[in-house]
Amino acid sequence: MKKKETKILLVDDEPDILEIVGYNLTSEGYNVFTAENGLEAISKAKKHNPHLIILDVMMPKMDGIEACEKLRKIPELSETVITFLTARGEDYSQVAGFEAGADDYITKPIKPKVLLSKVKALLRRFKESTEEESLIKIGKLTINREEYKIINGKEELILPRKEFELLSLLASKPGKVFKREDILDKVWGNEVVVGGRTIDVHIRKLREKIGDKKFKTVKGVGYKFVI
Repeated sequence: MKKKETKILLVDDEPDILEIVGYNLTSEGYNVFTAENGLEAISKAKKHNPHLIILDVMMPKMDGIEACEKLRKIPELSETVITFLTARGEDYSQVAGFEAGADDYITKPIKPKVLLSKVKALLRRFKESTEEESLIKIGKLTINREEYKIINGKEELILPRKEFELLSLLASKPGKVFKREDILDKVWGNEVVVGGRTIDVHIRKLREKIGDKKFKTVKGVGYKFVI
């Protein structure tokens, strides 16, 4: 995917951030769109179908957390990578962001070169599902990796990107215990620094949607998918 074909939606209510960050991204060759609040972000995202959305948390009309939740419910944006860019670095804010379906969390202020490096790493995650193991069937559960769809019994589910990838990883080898560090590496990537609670938050969400008994915690080690 060429840079000029890569669409990035930058959302922030601070004009300086839109101007400075937008300038750096545009100078790097990316196709950049901007929005000043959550409502406008949803409208722009539906119109342009971006590969990456950089989203502020504290904004008027609709904050970033609520906007992220709504964006994750749009099927066409199921593969879009969403990261928060905000001055709020508290743990509770990060957990709320991940629960809403965000892929990552960047804290302001950030140097332009560091931001561009982070953007490149995030965009590497935007890729087509491979044909290998594109369909996983376990009992009443079907995971279509190619279409990013889940069928649980007769119910069709659309999961946030990281929940989908985590479920796909665990279900790819039922009964295998995946270590926490391996999960972070395969789902979030080595370049991403996330809090220790990130996996727990996503597992809790999956238990609510797929079934509590399908996921077993191996204390001090990690998680496994149970048939």
